[in-house]
Amino acid sequence: MKQKIRAVMFDLDGTLLDTAPDFVVVVNQLRAEEGLVELSPETIRAGVSNGSKALIKLAFEIDDSHSQFERLRERLLALYLDHIAVYTQPFPGIQALLDNLASKNIAWGIATNKPAAYTLPLMSALAIQPAPVSVICPDDVARSKPDPECLHLASKQLGCAPQEIIYIGDHKRDIDCGRDAGSITIAATYGYLDINENPTDWNADYSVNHADEIWPIIEKYL
Repeated sequence: MKQKIRAVMFDLDGTLLDTAPDFVVVVNQLRAEEGLVELSPETIRAGVSNGSKALIKLAFEIDDSHSQFERLRERLLALYLDHIAVYTQPFPGIQALLDNLASKNIAWGIATNKPAAYTLPLMSALAIQPAPVSVICPDDVARSKPDPECLHLASKQLGCAPQEIIYIGDHKRDIDCGRDAGSITIAATYGYLDINENPTDWNADYSVNHADEIWPIIEKYL
């Protein structure tokens, strides 16, 4: 008999929310400011889960030792904060999933490496209902993912053991985090996969190509 679960935690960018459309706008806006042509949405989309540093490396082909790197990164983040929830939406199937969780009194939350300065305004702007019970950002822990500290903190906030949590993410670091916490893991392959990534190598407990596939997995643990 499978263990029962009491909560579901999501990674944010590329798992719960499709934030890429807003990043496409601001990355290309920054490139335009620097006199460069636009990058394709697909190129930018693949780098969104890796954060602002990765997007600057992608957009300008420089690393963080470059004299202009930090200036460009700070400008990107300023542009993003002004454009944080214009086109961002939950992925198709997510709202129905959250409704199903609420119908079974299963709490849900977010464990992300996106700083609170961007996560909290984004969640406030979207005002998703039912609302998350736990939102863990890197500001809340000493060690970010792939370290499992965020899920241990979430388990305390949710009043359950890490083993009673399903954690869903679109990156290897999410699955490593969930596995090391002892949680059940689901790889969201509909997210922002790098061309060199092979989700089958992540050793997740489950893998889904669409958010609609998540609820049937959760039902096995009810």
